[in-house]
Amino acid sequence: MRRNGGISMTNNCELLKDKKHIHFIGIGGSGMFPLVQILHKMGYTITGSDNNPGDTIDFERNVLGIPVVMGQKAENIEGADLIVHTAAIMADNPELIAAKASGIPTIERSILLGEVTRWFDNCVCISGTHGKTTTTAMLTQILLESGMDPSAVIGGKLEAIGGSGRLGSSEAMVCEACEFVDTFLKLYPDVAVILNIDADHLDYFKTLDNIIASFRKFAAKATKCVIANGDDKNVRKALDDLALPKLITYGSAESNDYYPLNIQHHEGGRCSYDLMHHGQLIDHVQLSIPGSHNVLNSIAAIVAAIEIGAETGKAIAAADSFRGAHRRFEILGRVNGITIADDYAHHPAEIEATLLAAKEMNFRQIWAVHQPFTYSRTAMLLDDFARVLSIADHVVLSEIMGSREKNTYDIYARDLAEKINGCVWFSTFEEMASYVMANAKAGDLVLTMGCGDVYKCAKMMLGK
Repeated sequence: MRRNGGISMTNNCELLKDKKHIHFIGIGGSGMFPLVQILHKMGYTITGSDNNPGDTIDFERNVLGIPVVMGQKAENIEGADLIVHTAAIMADNPELIAAKASGIPTIERSILLGEVTRWFDNCVCISGTHGKTTTTAMLTQILLESGMDPSAVIGGKLEAIGGSGRLGSSEAMVCEACEFVDTFLKLYPDVAVILNIDADHLDYFKTLDNIIASFRKFAAKATKCVIANGDDKNVRKALDDLALPKLITYGSAESNDYYPLNIQHHEGGRCSYDLMHHGQLIDHVQLSIPGSHNVLNSIAAIVAAIEIGAETGKAIAAADSFRGAHRRFEILGRVNGITIADDYAHHPAEIEATLLAAKEMNFRQIWAVHQPFTYSRTAMLLDDFARVLSIADHVVLSEIMGSREKNTYDIYARDLAEKINGCVWFSTFEEMASYVMANAKAGDLVLTMGCGDVYKCAKMMLGK
């Protein structure tokens, strides 16, 4: 099932057989971009369309030379012999309607991603409600610096690979495995990593028990090993009495196979710890990213690297060189002594971890500039959002980004703001940026947070 020179794996893939021109509807999406990079590297003709301009579209156009049309219209699919669309594209989208009526094979992105994971005999799929992108990016960098030349599909950009997708020449692949609409059940993991399980995407799953059941199905797909957070009660429930080829646990508790001791947080957002295995010291680990949550993410990445053949010493040394993924506590710049950073956090647990990590650093005050994402999540987790955002000293909200949803919940940013002392909200990023920069002071940290386009607000604060 392997390839020569990194290309011939398509001989084993009926989905890509005899295909030359692939068109992506929603080509700017974080899930599309890595597949675009991989298939472009393989020599396919790629075209695409999107409704929202941004950095990814600019890269696809200007660096990869891919024609991208803004706005989705029926004529955009002309010439394609395979059409790929994101799960967020609604059924009434004119380009999707035209694609399905054309007779051209038309698939959702996760189907293509699943086929890509089949090409590799050491595919590590990293799942969890939170921390997937950081852990996937870290593992990719560890494998690169360990000389293993991996392929990768990451939900965020990693400077070391010049984007979020990479085609390597080895059996090693790292793939972010998202649970949304059970996407991860279409993947083919040799090693399955489960970072945590929390209540999210309840518009689809309805209940936490349903989420746990899906993670159980995902774990059962692993052919070689499952690496799981043994501290997480929902993870333990998902794996309870499940027959697995091998199970490795990690976490803060010493009952896990791997755990940290002597965690220390240092100036500049660095931290360090001793990595233990069954009571024995493996090595001292130093990280260049902040937060206790990233200590656990790093253990998952290091253990996964070792499990698929990386040398232990090289894996641990490489972890320190990881500076974070794009939009994961990413320091963008400083203005008048105010630090501007951006983070993808959009679920209460993620926001809490990010703000607690910020509190561990030596800033005067913390500003949370948050763009709520989807009406369903905001409505169902409203009190949790209010609780965790209140960790910050100041909270500024945008209106809710509905994305794929319509506001059938009758929920608005003001409903969240009313539950947070001193919170303000605005209709535009320009208003938000102006308010923050008029009131923040030297020594403060301003964190834009959300999985939509709130990063644009951060750029406005920086005058970009």
